[in-house]
Amino acid sequence: MPNGTIINDYYVLEYPEWANAIAITEDNKVVLIRQYRHASEEVILEIPGGCVDEGESPEVAIKRELLEETGYEFDTIEHISTVYANPSTSANKTWSYIAKGGRKVAEQHLDGGEEIEVLTVSIDELKQLLFENKFGQALHASAIFYALTKLGELK
Repeated sequence: MPNGTIINDYYVLEYPEWANAIAITEDNKVVLIRQYRHASEEVILEIPGGCVDEGESPEVAIKRELLEETGYEFDTIEHISTVYANPSTSANKTWSYIAKGGRKVAEQHLDGGEEIEVLTVSIDELKQLLFENKFGQALHASAIFYALTKLGELK
């Protein structure tokens, strides 16, 4: 502890950094994904994202993840927040971005354990899904709130 107290048997989970994005296409649609998540044993609605590889910046990671998971490239990427999943027990941060000007340029390039469905929704539909608690990933819901506020969509 900062005061010098030692806490025995305290465990910290060490994960890589994560990056995600609210990804907006050229025609103002938001790119979302659905994928199975083993811990919850559910197919979850999410925003695209993933791990930041060692030596990679979060911005480079999110560009790579967007292309791999969705097949979309984006004209601009803007950082909107950096948060911890749980700073009590996890050491990593999640970097969130707004990606704009997206267009489909490739097919998905998924890892062996991924099965990802890509869908697009309007900003109004994104808000509705958020307010109906349809995003099972807390860090994604947080990023969506930051993005909608930045875009002037929440008042």
